[in-house]
Amino acid sequence: MSQSGIDLAHAIFDKYYSSIHPAREILLTHSQLVRDKSLEIAIKHPELNADKQFLSEAALLHDIGIFMTEAPAIGCHGEHPYICHGYLGRELLEKEGLFKHGLVSERHTGTGLTVEEIKAQNLPLPHRDMIPRSIEEQIICFADTFFSKGRDLKEEKKPKKIMKSLRKYGEEKVKIFSLWCEMFL
Repeated sequence: MSQSGIDLAHAIFDKYYSSIHPAREILLTHSQLVRDKSLEIAIKHPELNADKQFLSEAALLHDIGIFMTEAPAIGCHGEHPYICHGYLGRELLEKEGLFKHGLVSERHTGTGLTVEEIKAQNLPLPHRDMIPRSIEEQIICFADTFFSKGRDLKEEKKPKKIMKSLRKYGEEKVKIFSLWCEMFL
């Protein structure tokens, strides 16, 4: 794995989350857990040909946009609803020249969001599909579902608990997650 890519991810992280930002430790811990689970999947499944360096970098940066949202429980006091952190992170990462990383940020929410869901739920998001497409996007999206940013920060959720929480968004979300369980676990 290239140290320069990891250094770049940390430099971007440091640029937006100073040592005194209240969300810094929560975000760093969460992102490292997602990175570790993503790499574990890639190592366990070499047949997927996932780019481990990219996985590592993108997992560290997937939630970079949370500081622009209103999420006081995790120390964020931005002007946007939390659901916006993915596309805001994409915009931020694109300004940094990290276009593929930006797609991961935008597409990692739950099992992804379709433009139809965004419109039907009147979500404050751009009207476009935000579905993980590449294998790396899918792995990070999947790994992210196992870890919260709440008080159980370091506790890895069990697949049954994740499926139960996804069910409120529809059976299609559960099907996608179940497929990922077959592919990645």
